[in-house]
Parts: sequence; C-alpha cells; structure tokens
Amino acid sequence: MSRETPLTAVARPALRVGVLLVYIVGVEWARALVGTAPYAAIPALVLGGLALAMTAWGWSRSSLGLGSSRLGLRLLGGVAIAAVLLLPAAVRAGAAPMFPVSLAAAAVVVSVGEEIAFRGALFAALEQVGGAPLAVIGTTLAWTAAHALSHPPEFLGAVAAAGLLLGLWRAVCRDLVAPIVGHVIADLAL
Repeated sequence: MSRETPLTAVARPALRVGVLLVYIVGVEWARALVGTAPYAAIPALVLGGLALAMTAWGWSRSSLGLGSSRLGLRLLGGVAIAAVLLLPAAVRAGAAPMFPVSLAAAAVVVSVGEEIAFRGALFAALEQVGGAPLAVIGTTLAWTAAHALSHPPEFLGAVAAAGLLLGLWRAVCRDLVAPIVGHVIADLAL
C-alpha cells in the first residue's frame, strides 16, 4: 500500500493543469494556423471545437459547471453575458455580419468546445490546485494566449476582458451554461 505525500497530492493536480494547458493552447494555435489554408476555416473550427470538448472527459458534470438546476436563469445569464461581450461591437458602425450557415454551425461548435476546455476542465483543474482566484486568473491568461495567433495584438485586451468576465461568472455562479450561451451568441453576432 502506497502512502501519498503532500507533494504527491499537489503534483498530480498540477500535472493535470500543465497537460490541459499545453493541450488546449496547442489545439487553439493549430486551429488558427490550419484555418488560414484555403477551404480549411470551417473544418478547422469544427475539429478544433471537438478536440477542445474532449477535455471534459473524466470530469463530472458538476465539476464542469454543467448542472441543470435553474436552467432558465442560467440561459438568461448567458444572454446578459452576450450583451456585455457585444457592447464594443454595438457602438461600431456597419451592418450585421453575413456568413454561411456552415460557418455559423462551426462557430457554435468551437464556442462550446472553448468554454468546455477553458471554463470547464481547465478551470476545474486550476481550482483544485489553487482555488477560484487561480482558476479565474489562469483561465484568463490561457484564453488570451490561446487567441494570440487568431486575433490582432490590439484586440487581445478585449479577448482578456471577455475571458475574465466568463471566468468570474464561472467562479461566482458555479455555472458553465451561461458562459457557453454568451460565447455562442457573441461569436454568431461578431
């Protein structure tokens, strides 16, 4: 029978954080790079989203924030998050975006996958290691780094702010449904 030392008790969750972090950021960067090839944007979004959703494997629904209690309020929270995320776009002049249905479906897949990966699995792993503050800060930093190849540098502040908002909601409300809904709506509207 083996005895677990305090160092081993911390090392396993920290190792899980490291593996998740490398995997998630790697998938995001690969998706961004592959998506620049001709005709590869939609497959890159779909496959990237599915690869990110795989991070939920081994986690309970409650650990991921995916319970079903008070679903109506959680969906309403998602609409509120989307409204906040879309405020900068609302003041910008121009028509609403127009894109094919296949691109919209791919955007939904990648939005859901990103939320499961960042505010689901990575958040839960970081929370095990250092509590909610580490989970919020860590997922915000990882989220921003993961978008460094797909967004212009001057937009990364907005990316970080969105990640912080989504992470705070996850920490305070113990919920992933609203961040998923808000992220999907925002990606479809932008």
